[in-house]
Amino acid sequence: MGILKSSFPDGKLIGFEVDPAALQIARTNLSPYSSRTLLIQDSYVNISEYARELGLIRIMGILIDLGASSIQLDTPERGFSFRHEAPLDMRFNPESQLTAYDVVNNYPEKELAVLIKNFGEERNSNRIAREIVFNRPVRTTKQLAEIIEKVVKQRPKQYGQFQRNPATRTFQAIRIAVNNELQNLKEVLPQSVNLLEKKGRLAVISFHSLEDRIVKRFFRCESTDCICPPKQPICTCGHTASIKLLNRSPIVPAQEEIAQNPRSRSARLRIVEKII
Repeated sequence: MGILKSSFPDGKLIGFEVDPAALQIARTNLSPYSSRTLLIQDSYVNISEYARELGLIRIMGILIDLGASSIQLDTPERGFSFRHEAPLDMRFNPESQLTAYDVVNNYPEKELAVLIKNFGEERNSNRIAREIVFNRPVRTTKQLAEIIEKVVKQRPKQYGQFQRNPATRTFQAIRIAVNNELQNLKEVLPQSVNLLEKKGRLAVISFHSLEDRIVKRFFRCESTDCICPPKQPICTCGHTASIKLLNRSPIVPAQEEIAQNPRSRSARLRIVEKII
């Protein structure tokens, strides 16, 4: 809504969302601006295709808001949260085939352990995978959380630190796998830069280190002329910077915002500007 207000009277907003429930809420909230808004039920990874079909030739800004939404986390039957008893699902798009149940119950133990380690940064991944396989079939979120809690021994946090549930990292890993989140992010970033008009801006809000690392590395690479190995005496890559960094360190929420919205505590915002 802020984008539409700022771009009055001629700016148009095109939004992508795979979750039909979230899309309906967006349509309702943006109804006063319906003449300047197009909301599409599809993944942002297809942004270039839609840009061609719609004949978009002047895109001045792209905002990518990553991760799961409160709508999804707070709807028990969607199976995202270990706080609610629900079938294992975790699909952003309810029409997608792969579910959390499929990952938990059908992946081989070794593959499951690698997934939990790489996508959840969980050091107990091997033990968790072994325990999950031993307890198959695992049907619900609570059942999965209890299995993980038997393995992960949580150390007490110092005063003022956020207490992370032992199941958080594993649930994150499974959700990322179900929705192909990291690969989609890797694909949408170069598309977004290519679509921007000169001086257009790309902003990305990430919510965990895996996402932020991908964004940071991509921005750093595309804001550098030469990407040859540091010890190579002569540049042979021919790479030219296409963007400039507008903030070298990510913008993080203030304490006041975290107090109002605790889920914002892990948000990281990075912004770049197209220069060619």
